Amino acid sequence: MTPVLRRYLIELTQAESIELLWALHCERMATYGFDRLIYGFTRFRTASSLGDPNDFVILSNHDPAYTDAFISEGHYHHAPLVKWALENDGACSWAILADMMSSGTLTPAEQKVVEFNIASGVTAGYTVSFRSVSKRAKGAIALTARRGTPQSEVEAVWSEHGDDIVLMNNIVHLKILSLPYTPPNQALTKRQREALEWVGDGKTMQDIAQIMGLTQATIEKHLRLARDALNVETTAQAVLKAAFQNQMFVLEA
Repeated sequence: MTPVLRRYLIELTQAESIELLWALHCERMATYGFDRLIYGFTRFRTASSLGDPNDFVILSNHDPAYTDAFISEGHYHHAPLVKWALENDGACSWAILADMMSSGTLTPAEQKVVEFNIASGVTAGYTVSFRSVSKRAKGAIALTARRGTPQSEVEAVWSEHGDDIVLMNNIVHLKILSLPYTPPNQALTKRQREALEWVGDGKTMQDIAQIMGLTQATIEKHLRLARDALNVETTAQAVLKAAFQNQMFVLEA
């Protein structure tokens, strides 16, 4: 391991926010020619769905117009490399797309996504799919090469640095899982978070009211608002989801 890579990995592991972590990683990946990244993670995958997009962890430095279309308009549902990532672990060269196109194995919906990517300058790169111990969780990152870069140049970079790039992305993925991430409109207030924390500790409504110095009715209100913010039906689901997002038991700055 080179001293430069070692220093970078230390910076990654010491990052205190996803924003700082992502900025460091985008800068580092650009040194290998990957100037546009999109990372996605879900803990709510089922046999037929990736779950609610509002629950995804999505990080990207692509033009917002690209990510808005890819996510909000549902292109990811039919993206060939998203499908590959869901079924595999490890790294995949985008050369596979040329093989799929030439062999005619793409569905019309997949072909439409490929054409959208070509029009957006997303033509060469690699996808890294992260291993998970949970059947409901899956994460992956797409590393897009600079516009105009042929896949052959990407392969040359990967041949020399691929193992290091996979290592760095694996560490970034694991670090993201340890940091607070709040999807839009799902942030909890301090009181809502505190009430959920005591529920998670097994306290009753009466116990929580006494501990927080509030009435049981007020505690129930905080929990109801927490359920609404997290878009869940039960308090148990709220505790689980807040824990997944690292919104509970957070050290105050």
